[in-house]
Amino acid sequence: MKIWLDGGLQDAESARVSVFDHGLTVGDGIFETVKATEGRAFALTRHLERLTRSARGLGLPDPDLDEVRRACAAVLEANPAPLGRLRITYTGGYGPLGSDRGDRGPTLMVALGATARRPDSTAVITVPWTRNERGALAGLKTTSYAENVVALARASQQGATEALFANTVGQLCEGTGTNVFVVLDGEIHTPPLASGCLAGITRALTAEWTGARETDLPLDVLERADEIFLTSTLRDVQAVHRVDGRELAGAPGPVTAKAMRLFDERSAGDLDP
Repeated sequence: MKIWLDGGLQDAESARVSVFDHGLTVGDGIFETVKATEGRAFALTRHLERLTRSARGLGLPDPDLDEVRRACAAVLEANPAPLGRLRITYTGGYGPLGSDRGDRGPTLMVALGATARRPDSTAVITVPWTRNERGALAGLKTTSYAENVVALARASQQGATEALFANTVGQLCEGTGTNVFVVLDGEIHTPPLASGCLAGITRALTAEWTGARETDLPLDVLERADEIFLTSTLRDVQAVHRVDGRELAGAPGPVTAKAMRLFDERSAGDLDP
């Protein structure tokens, strides 16, 4: 396994990041997960645009996108895989043991892991913790992921693969690593970015291709929605067949199934939409 670190490819077994890297000590970093099929990255331009937005939101220097593209290409070529998770990580770099940043510049890492196609449907739970739609990190894809780890562990304990959050005013927001869509009377709705959710790449494409509406939704919409589905880089569009104790018989329903087919067709026809 080869990864990109410090400007070039290195063996994963011997590659090292400083124990003083700010991404490790205080979670001062951002990342992107990109789907790679047969060595080809999907929607890379959109991911790199979001990487830059996240860097600016965190106050990090803009990443050198030419270098990031070179790194992705090198890692994909060095690690052939039918379906892969390409992970771009960009941190504050070497710094003091506190919140102040150092002056040595950021760290860039790119790695690839093999993955498998997701099932057509899954189970989810809701959790009592909230997303802070007014927080400094709202809408940024940062490495500060501990609350997602806790929520996802609870989901796993309950036989689910995702946990869904409300925001501080009780509106449906997002999952630990997904965006959520609901079908009401045949129309597709998803929470707006003002809810505090991440501006997911798959979310944006799905909304664009299906005509989904951005709508403020109470969390309890999950108790009455006709259909529910998730979107993310590695799930694409995935139906929900159970939310908490509620079963959604026949998932994926007709609207979700159409969205799944449409996403598969459109994404297959354009690798960088």
